[in-house]
Amino acid sequence: MLFDMPIIDFPLEQLKVYKPPLTRRSDFKSFWDENVKLAGEQLLNPVLKRMEYPVRKLEAYLLSFEGFIDKTPITSWFLKPVGKGPFPALLIPHGYGWHRGTVSDYLGWVFQDIVVLAIDIRGQFGDTPDFAKYPSGSITGYMTKGILDKNTYYYRYVYMDCLRALKVLYQMDCVDEDRVGVTGASQGGGLTLVVSALERKIALSLPEIPFLCHFERAVEVAASDPYLEIPRYLKMHPDKTEKVFETLSYFDAMNFAPDVNCPILMSVGLVDTVCPPSTIFATFNHLASKTKELAIYPGMGHECVSVHREKMIEWVSKHLLQ
Repeated sequence: MLFDMPIIDFPLEQLKVYKPPLTRRSDFKSFWDENVKLAGEQLLNPVLKRMEYPVRKLEAYLLSFEGFIDKTPITSWFLKPVGKGPFPALLIPHGYGWHRGTVSDYLGWVFQDIVVLAIDIRGQFGDTPDFAKYPSGSITGYMTKGILDKNTYYYRYVYMDCLRALKVLYQMDCVDEDRVGVTGASQGGGLTLVVSALERKIALSLPEIPFLCHFERAVEVAASDPYLEIPRYLKMHPDKTEKVFETLSYFDAMNFAPDVNCPILMSVGLVDTVCPPSTIFATFNHLASKTKELAIYPGMGHECVSVHREKMIEWVSKHLLQ
């Protein structure tokens, strides 16, 4: 045994080669092609409001744009270095049940002359509401909202909101659209993977400890929420099991992985009980990217560690700043 730690998943050598079959349905691609088309046809209507901030090296704005279909106003930080640019940029979605954070959370990126768009995910803990209507009941949380139909599922709106956020970045005069990356942790990591698959222009993908991966395995071995919302729902609706996993197959980041071609750095903690290691290895092993690395942290749970932030800075320097 290489490490003195509890085993919560497959042994490391098995994890490294774990590549379960994809669960993509035959209309997976056409479903997302149609959603991307709909998202592209809808006006963004961004609104920028300059914010006072006591750091002279950046310009801070509160930005909102219309969310997918229902025009939910997606509230965001738009932070840029002083000057005209064009600058590289990062889209940053947050973790499950959280919010976009504070301006200070992103100073490290802005001080590297990178524009940041940090968005609130609809209906979660930030300032963004959710105007979508879900036709069936759900467990407390977001994982089972509208889960009996891929067209009404919560994450359909979220995925397209994130894609629309990218379009907002591309439209900014100060942004070099050939040097735009995506990064986020946990839910933000899963959203990073999905956006990196749906938008071919992405220059760099940096998902940390990604959620929304390999749902079948996650439900079997996760010991903590949010994945456990799904079995709690199925406890009361066992007859809906097949339908639930059919819907989830359209939103599984593992099923998007073969469409990710940009340089990508991921992270995984081997004692993560929220996003079990096997779900992340499975997704990583399906990535099509020629330049890819999975940073493995033996003693890390569901967390973001500074040593990995150093590695992310190196990748940003190489792929966005040079």
